[in-house]
Amino acid sequence: MKVKVISRSTDEFTRERSKDLQRVFRNFDPSLRPQDKAVEYVRALNSAKLEKIFARPFIGAMDGHVDAVSCMAKNPNYLKGIFSGSMDGDIRLWDMASRRTVCRFPGHDGAVKGLTVSTDGRILVSCGVDKTVRLWDVPVATLVDSTDCSDKTPEPLAIYGGNNAFWAVDYQWDGDLFATAGARVDIWNHNRSQPVNSFEWGTDTVISVRFNPGDPNVLATSASDRSIAIYDLRMSSPARKLIMQTKTNSISWNPMEPMNFTAANEDCNCYSYDARKLDEAKCVHKDHVSAVMDIDYSPTGREFVTGSYDRTIRIFQYNGGHSREIYHTKRMQRVFSVKFSCDGSYIISGSDDTNLRLWKAKASEQLGVLHPREQRKHEYHDAVKNRYKHLPEVNRIVRHRHLPKPIYKAAALRRTMTEAERRKEQRRKAHSAPGSIVTEPVRKRRIIKEVE
Repeated sequence: MKVKVISRSTDEFTRERSKDLQRVFRNFDPSLRPQDKAVEYVRALNSAKLEKIFARPFIGAMDGHVDAVSCMAKNPNYLKGIFSGSMDGDIRLWDMASRRTVCRFPGHDGAVKGLTVSTDGRILVSCGVDKTVRLWDVPVATLVDSTDCSDKTPEPLAIYGGNNAFWAVDYQWDGDLFATAGARVDIWNHNRSQPVNSFEWGTDTVISVRFNPGDPNVLATSASDRSIAIYDLRMSSPARKLIMQTKTNSISWNPMEPMNFTAANEDCNCYSYDARKLDEAKCVHKDHVSAVMDIDYSPTGREFVTGSYDRTIRIFQYNGGHSREIYHTKRMQRVFSVKFSCDGSYIISGSDDTNLRLWKAKASEQLGVLHPREQRKHEYHDAVKNRYKHLPEVNRIVRHRHLPKPIYKAAALRRTMTEAERRKEQRRKAHSAPGSIVTEPVRKRRIIKEVE
């Protein structure tokens, strides 16, 4: 006669120390847990609600400028540092951890319009409406121990003059060249006092310039004649040019997909393009209700942040038509510059009210060191929320954002105008000969022509 008995090894359920967690034995067979889906749905609902409860994106403001913040630059070798330039010519280096000014670089007579830092993090380049480009030495002591050098006035390493105001500057990735934008695009070497090359396509002012992170010889510019141009330093003439219906204020390349870039436009939208195929946008990013002034990609290339004239900051997925997050405060005015931090965890914005503001990239993210159990808990909450995000109740909670009344009204008005335009086009098409009116997709509608 056989007798079945329950056999358990003592090592499996006995704690080694009194503070160890008691092991829990679970059977995950779905036939034994008929309420599994219902339990997970409730957890997803609670995760969505907890995300709203703990959403505190604003960390703090960095005040010190006496005029509007016009531009910013990151130091690739110094995670906590951010440079900012203002309309009164003042340039500051900030320590984001302590939110204080570490160093000041006075010298410009007018507004500072462009800032950029070399790849090695040692040289800061600034340009402005006073028709000068200045090179500054970033103090090494500042990078190491954040020693305050505000009592010493740094002198520029070099000053280069021009015939016209400079509107933007960008440093080449892993190179010695930098480009300035103004009446034309000038390519400079910091060891020479004159441009090593110049590009001119038309007579309008170039307002932004960005080097490609994948190919250091390719750069993109936008101009006040509503054009976006791509230049190659290995060629004597510009490569391609795209003309849109409205002006592009800023351009940012995707660091993980260097053939793609996104343009911040005056018509409240952002347009993502493939540089090899400019006749159609890859994606149109909508939600702002006023001109988009600046744009910057996350180091991961999965999302980008935009700052707008409507006094808000929005975060978009790289392939998403609508923003996943909107940040605003009552005191923040028109946002002229935005940057992702070098680790992608924070966002810095500079606005018309003279302040820089520090935000979390994920509004409900827990700051500080997380224990492994906490990390696994957050990952599980994100997983169940993502699994049930298509259900109405979870989707409603996740999508809801509190908007200021002017933004809410302007967005409603834009939706009304868009719907009226769509109905008008449908009626015109219905009362015309078949095939006489071709509906153009949104990705092509704002493009006038491409010039090669």
